[in-house]
Parts: sequence; structure tokens; C-alpha cells
Amino acid sequence: MSEEAESDHLAAPTFDPDDVLHVDDDHFSADSVAIVTGGGSGIGRATALALAANGLTVVATDVDDDGLVETAEQASDHDLAGTVETVTADLTDDAEVEDIVESAATFGEVRYLANIAGLQHIDPIDEFPMEQYDLMHDVMLRAPLKLSQLVMPHVRDTDDGVGAIGNMASVHGHYVTSDKVAYNVSKFGLRGLTQSIAAEGDGRLRAFSISTGYVKTPLVTNQIPDTAEQRGISVDEVVEDVMLGQSRTKEMMTPVDVANLFVFGFSKHAKHLNGGDLTFDGGMTFTYE
Repeated sequence: MSEEAESDHLAAPTFDPDDVLHVDDDHFSADSVAIVTGGGSGIGRATALALAANGLTVVATDVDDDGLVETAEQASDHDLAGTVETVTADLTDDAEVEDIVESAATFGEVRYLANIAGLQHIDPIDEFPMEQYDLMHDVMLRAPLKLSQLVMPHVRDTDDGVGAIGNMASVHGHYVTSDKVAYNVSKFGLRGLTQSIAAEGDGRLRAFSISTGYVKTPLVTNQIPDTAEQRGISVDEVVEDVMLGQSRTKEMMTPVDVANLFVFGFSKHAKHLNGGDLTFDGGMTFTYE
């Protein structure tokens, strides 16, 4: 395989407004606020930008202040219809989580929440460090619940009570692989949280989850060379055989591909998506050989 082809696998794609799904929705306006966690990079950044491109006021939050600055700069450079505001916060600190929602409410009516922030750690169960498990649980499951608790009253206080909470799950919220116990448990838990919100949301305040396979983010692409070296195979083989071996679509999703699912999920066109999961995994979950 050519070096150019290998570099394509390793290069995380840049955001292009032309790739964004644009939806005609009366609630997609500057008066409506969407909170996006993990907004400093990857899927979180793409989602913040895609929602802003649809005219929403977006409050992107992350522990990475430099990443948030870059997200805001990209929003400005692309002259999007909406705006991206930023709040640097640690999702493991309840007081800072509360500050996110309080800050968001100063920009308009909080109607949408995208719980995207995530971590990964690889170890077998009998060696898995509990402090790392606790951190991942706090960021990926407890914080989404806390944010949902805080956001739901804001949605209900709007004139029509319409809004939605989207949770970034995974194929590992459907089935698991070894050595990822904290990630697996958190993603299964997010699907349970999604259904719980739907049960209490009266049909106007909806919830949904999104389950993808591997997405071409820096977090993923940075791991590919090490995996190739460890296994003694090429970068191409890592992507197509290891990562996408179960997938029928031999191409990783891009962050904006996932962002567009949040755009759709928040929109009026998804009014019957409530408690359900958007499984966009190229056939990983529902097919086998």
C-alpha cells in the first residue's frame, strides 16, 4: 500500500461546512441553546460546529481550554449561522457542571444537550485500576445524568417544552470486547439513561443515543501506528481488518458524520425518536459471517 493511502488513514479530517446536514426547524435559531460536552475536539467539536451551522447558539464545554479556543475560532472562521460560546469545566466536579448549565441559560433557552465527552483505558478486569474506572464513570455516565437533571427543567420551562438530550453511546453499548470494562459499562449505562429520560420526558422532551463503530478522530487515529507496530501489520490492515473487521462498510465515519446524527436527532424530523438508538456502525452489530 502506498504511503499516501496510509497517511489518509492517519489524518483526522478537518471540518467542512459543506458536509453538514442542514435542517429547517423553527427551534434551530439563536434563541435556542445546545450544550455540547467534549467540545474541544473530535466528535464534540464537530457537533458544536454543525449545530451552530444550523443557526443554534451552542455552548461547548471541555476540560481542554485550548481545544475550546480552537473550536470557537473555527466557528468564527467559517462564519456559521449560529455561534459557539465556550465554558471550560471539569465534568467530575458538580459545581462546575452546574456552572455549565447556568452559563448556557444566559445565552437563551436551553433546549438541547449532547453528552459526548469520553475517555478510554485498556486493561483486563483483574488489572483494571479502579481510580481510572471511577474517572471514566464520572465523566461518561454520572456527568450525563447530572447534566440531564439540570437541563430538563430548562426545557420544560420553554413555551412549548420541546427539546432533546442526545447521548453518545457506541457499538460497545450493544456488545463488548475484552479489556474495556469501564467503557463498556458506561456505554451500556448511557443507553439506560437515554430510555429513562424518554420515560419521563412526556414526548416533547425526547432522548436518544447514537452508537457508532470507529470514528476518525485524533483519539482513534493516534492509536493506529502503535497497533500496527505491536501486531506487525500495516496501517491499512489495522483499519480494515482489526478496527473494521466486523463492519461491512470498510471506511471509518468522520466526526461530522456523527455530528449530523445529532442535528437530525434534535430536529423536528426526529419527533418519534424517543428512547431509541441510532446505530450507525456499517453493519458491525447486526451482521456476522
